[in-house]
Amino acid sequence: MPGADQPVAPSPVSGEIGDEDAAPAGIALCLSGGGYRAMLFHVGALWRLNELRYLPKLDRISSVSGGSITAATLGRNWAQLQFDDEGVARDLERRLVTPIRELAGVTVDSGSVIGGILTPGRSISDKVAAAYRKHLFGDDTLQHLPDHPRFVINATNVQTGSLWRFSKPFMADHRIGLYPNPDVPLAVAVTASSAFPPVLSPLRLSIDPAKFAAEGRGPLHVPPYTSKVVLSDGGVYDNLGLETAWKSSGTVIVSDGGGQMAPEPDAHGDWGRHALRINAVIDNQVRSLRKRQTIAGYRTGERKGTYLGIRSDIAKYAPPGGGLPCPHDQTLALAATKTRLRRMPDALQERLINWGYAICDAAMRTHLPSDDFGRPQFPYPQRGVR
Repeated sequence: MPGADQPVAPSPVSGEIGDEDAAPAGIALCLSGGGYRAMLFHVGALWRLNELRYLPKLDRISSVSGGSITAATLGRNWAQLQFDDEGVARDLERRLVTPIRELAGVTVDSGSVIGGILTPGRSISDKVAAAYRKHLFGDDTLQHLPDHPRFVINATNVQTGSLWRFSKPFMADHRIGLYPNPDVPLAVAVTASSAFPPVLSPLRLSIDPAKFAAEGRGPLHVPPYTSKVVLSDGGVYDNLGLETAWKSSGTVIVSDGGGQMAPEPDAHGDWGRHALRINAVIDNQVRSLRKRQTIAGYRTGERKGTYLGIRSDIAKYAPPGGGLPCPHDQTLALAATKTRLRRMPDALQERLINWGYAICDAAMRTHLPSDDFGRPQFPYPQRGVR
C-alpha cells in the first residue's frame, strides 16, 4: 500500500522460536478462518492469484480454520498443478476448485456433533476428521505437503494459550518445543485448525515426547504438554493466520473471509449466554486489532502487501482500468453468510468464489502492480455477486 507520514505502528505479532527469526524476505499468503464462507472466498482469491502468476512466487501459505481447508487441499495437490512456463497452474480448477466445491455440498458440523455425542469412544473432532479424510485428504499426512512453498496450518494450544503450528518440516509451540517431520494426517491437522469452539472443539492429539528436537525447548517442555496436546480452532489465537507469515516474509498478502460480530440489542444476563457474548467481544476486538495493525504496517513500509477482505468495499480500491462490478450491499450480504461447515447451494458457492476473485484482483492491481495482470473475468460470469 502507499506510504504515509504516520508513526510506526506496533507489529501485529511478537517473536517466537523457529525459522521465523530471520530477516523478513519472500512472499506469504494468509488465509483466514470463517467456515465454508471463507473456504470458498479464498478459492476465488487463489483463482485470481494464479492468473496473476503469483502462486509460484509464494514462499509461505499460512492458514487457520476454514482457510486451512483450502490451503491443505492446495498443498496436497501442489505437485499436480501443472505450472506452465509463465507460472500459471493449468490444473487449478480440477485440483483445488472441484474438491473444495464438493466438500461445500456436504454438511460436516451438525452431523459430526450428533455422531460424536451418540457414538461411544468417538469424539466430535474424530467425526470431523473422518469427513475431511473421506472428501479431501484420504490418508495423506503433513509429509505429503511440498517443500516449497511452506504450508503452515495453525491451531490454538488450549493448554499453553499459544499457537500450535503444523507444517511438513516440523510442528511446534514456542512454549513447548519443536517436533520434527511430523506424520500427522492432514485431516487431523485441518480438524484441529477448524475446531470451532465450543461445539467442534477440542481435538486431542497424542504425540511421542521422545521425538521433540533437543534445541529450542520451551519452559513447558514437560509432561503432559509433550505427550498430549489439546487443540482448538486456529482463529482463537489468530484469525488471520498472520503470526508466522508476518515474521518471516517481506511481502504479506492477507485474504480475510472472517465474519463480524452482530449487535445484540437485548443482551442476555444469564451467566452462560453472557459469557459467550463477552468472549465474542474479546475475539472481535483481537481480530480487529490485528487487521488495523496489519494495514498500518503496509502504510508505514514495515511490510509490503495488501489486504483483501470479504467485507471490503471494492470501490475503495483503484486498480488500473477499474474493477469488476461488485456493489457493496451485495458483497456485504455474502459476508453475512453464517460461519458454518454446512451444505451450501451451488449459486452461493459461485458468488462467494466470484467475490474472492474480484476483491483479490482489485487489491493486487492497486497495491502490488505488475505487468502480468491480464483482464479479469468472474470465474462464474453468469452469477456475478448477486
